[in-house]
Amino acid sequence: MTILLNSLESRDAAFVLHPYTNASQHLKDGPLVIARGEGIHIIDSDGNKYIEGLGGLFCASLGFSEQRLVDAATRQMKELPFYHSFGGKTHETAVELADRLIQLSPVPMSKVFFANSGSEANDTAMKLVWYYHNAIGKPEKKKIISRMRAYHGVTIASASLTGLPNNHRDFDLPIDRVLHTDCPEFYRYGRPGETEEQFATRCAGSLEQMILIEGPETVGAFFAEPLMASGGCIVPPPTYYEKIQAILKKYDVLLIADEVICGFGRLGTMFGSESFGLQPDMIVMAKQLSAAYQPISALMINERVHSAVVAESEKIGTFGHGFTYSGHPVATAVALETLKIYEERDIVGHVRDVAPVFQRRLKELGDHPLVGNARGRGLIGTLELVRNKETKEPFKPTDGIAIHAGKQAQVHGVITRALGDNYSLCPPLIITEAQINELFDRSARALDDTYTWARATGLY
Repeated sequence: MTILLNSLESRDAAFVLHPYTNASQHLKDGPLVIARGEGIHIIDSDGNKYIEGLGGLFCASLGFSEQRLVDAATRQMKELPFYHSFGGKTHETAVELADRLIQLSPVPMSKVFFANSGSEANDTAMKLVWYYHNAIGKPEKKKIISRMRAYHGVTIASASLTGLPNNHRDFDLPIDRVLHTDCPEFYRYGRPGETEEQFATRCAGSLEQMILIEGPETVGAFFAEPLMASGGCIVPPPTYYEKIQAILKKYDVLLIADEVICGFGRLGTMFGSESFGLQPDMIVMAKQLSAAYQPISALMINERVHSAVVAESEKIGTFGHGFTYSGHPVATAVALETLKIYEERDIVGHVRDVAPVFQRRLKELGDHPLVGNARGRGLIGTLELVRNKETKEPFKPTDGIAIHAGKQAQVHGVITRALGDNYSLCPPLIITEAQINELFDRSARALDDTYTWARATGLY
């Protein structure tokens, strides 16, 4: 693209440091400027219209033009634009939202702590793991286990939980007391002749071995996304969580469910924990909590954890944690209205209705020459691109195969994101069957163009 002097593009390149962007390449190419949104579509500054195939960042569940959420924010801005929750202060929308979340929880929960992002909520959960074990007289039980290819955020602590190498490289991460066990992706890590259930048993055995080597008295918690989204839409095999939870119970290890992406209908259930039979001690949520119209996250804790917080704060004199914008009135008002829309329009039921079409079209693209594995659930899925379908040989990271596929998708009017060698799709929950078919028709053309390019350049 040509960047004009003094244009918005040139000023962006001059002044903005972009997340998850090749900073060097961005100085050459400049940004795609998004001007407005309509339903599941976004429109750039040149008037080009795209299906937002990743729901923004797995978050724009109600699309980009939901007037009720705009009105909810406007009303709250006029009435009480800001107040904090420090020192026992509160306001109506924070109380109403906390009450509603407790009622929606897939397992009994006691209290809700509000933050501003999934990273902050996971960071808070980590602190509470340590705070809890200090409170109950187990100060050595502080190690936290996550999984390879997990994604839990980008703060120093939550990025340590994240199990993706580029989130650690040259940031001096992970920090101490954070460990990573096996990724439960059968396609990539299953052994020849091994069934999915045998693979699940091996993963659980590997977790138990890690706990025993570290010392059960030192391991405090296990973090898990019900379905691992950013790591490549990894759907755990049958019996995996049943076996994992048995190990956690055996060694008294807390389970934290990271529902930042799976929560609020994405998998055809209100929470991903319901889809996989999880019984967590804490639940982290964000993104679709407000349909991304306001920054907000929440951490739900059960009474076991809460009672320890009460005892410890009584001893210390305060619960010394919180954010200026925890439970921000505008954010909580928008989130509350989002939950009302989910219920009134039966968004979860809609996902269950259209998901079979989404998953069928996803699986059909599994036959494409570039695709080694097509996997997903509900309205999320990924196509893992490989050099050789028979041997599962991956492309080299420097080949940029998924990046090229994403660029071709943009040419055909789809916005997605390269996640390793994965072409991932996670559209707004309001997408219709006709729009799903359009999304996959365009994606198929993008893959065809990528295949032609890969053959011409000798990559395939």
